[in-house]
Amino acid sequence: MIQLTFDLPRRTALGRPDFLIADCNASAIGWIDRWPDWPTGAFVLHGPAGCGKTHLAHLWCERASAIIRSGETLDDEAIARFAAERRNRVAVDDADRAPEQALLHLHNFCLESRGSVLIIARQAPVLWQIGLRDLRSRLRAAVAVGIGPPDDALLGAVIVKHFADRQLSVGPELIAYLIRRIERSFAAAAEITARLDATALREKSAITVALARNVLEGG
Repeated sequence: MIQLTFDLPRRTALGRPDFLIADCNASAIGWIDRWPDWPTGAFVLHGPAGCGKTHLAHLWCERASAIIRSGETLDDEAIARFAAERRNRVAVDDADRAPEQALLHLHNFCLESRGSVLIIARQAPVLWQIGLRDLRSRLRAAVAVGIGPPDDALLGAVIVKHFADRQLSVGPELIAYLIRRIERSFAAAAEITARLDATALREKSAITVALARNVLEGG
């Protein structure tokens, strides 16, 4: 049977049942579930692209009735609005891209008002180049938990989820083929599913092992 591929809008599933738990991320989701019993009001979640950090941030926001903000868009005006609206539970995605002064002000506001701040970044704060001493000390005092690289089972499940988010269903033989040949990373899983989806659309073909072989060998 031919699998038809349509260029439909992509919807990433971000519910709790959609988060795939494995050894590499069990500690991270454990800390999300532990809220509000964090040792301090600040928690740092770090890991490579595509590992599920943003997914966990959305789960925490649902649990804590919090809001999420991109680090690049964080500024004092936004923080003043949070204060006026009494929104003292905030997740900052790509926090290492936030202006340092604004991130410091947000941290201080959330903790001083007995709220919480979830800091999300690719690296632990100890590896950031932080100019503000106060911000550096505050972030390094927070609990920081990382998400590690996936094992075969999780990598395969992540690939299946990426296809499902694209409203595509593929066979287990394709998943087995891919996990033996792609880089063991979340970013590689996202990249190969996007390439296969685009190629299948262009060629009006099913997503098969033969197609995957051509895409991987074609560079």
